Amino acid sequence: MLRIGLISDTHNLLRPQAVSFLRGCDHIVHAGDVTSPTVLRELTALAPVTAVRGNNDKGSWASGLRETELIRFEEIFVYVIHDVEQLDIEPGGAGVRAVVFGHSHKPSMAERDGVLFINPGSAGPRRFELPVSVAELIVSGSEVSGRTIELVVQHGT
Repeated sequence: MLRIGLISDTHNLLRPQAVSFLRGCDHIVHAGDVTSPTVLRELTALAPVTAVRGNNDKGSWASGLRETELIRFEEIFVYVIHDVEQLDIEPGGAGVRAVVFGHSHKPSMAERDGVLFINPGSAGPRRFELPVSVAELIVSGSEVSGRTIELVVQHGT
């Protein structure tokens, strides 16, 4: 069994609450809008990291980030993209069991046609009245489940 930590839209803010949640993960997936290589270095100190480029990831440091990633964990494939509206594959037909995305800052999870779509929301600066959140995938063989978690942070931060 693998625990995959999911984080997105950190916008150069890696909160200690997010670090605490991600500690002990087997792998971390960042679904874009990192905005700083420092965030990736700090995450890599916790576990191996796969990250995609978001619309705010600019500059030479971000040139190494791809728009999408396809990762295999045990017997499943996970597809990572920042903006799910730009999804360029039919996940079920491609053998993908989970799609991880960000961009909206809204945590969500839904299963469609046997594919789990999960947005960890934003773990960075609070946007509007949206929660500050992260998520995880639990992978066991060919099975995958997920959950989103609202982080407890000072309101307005």
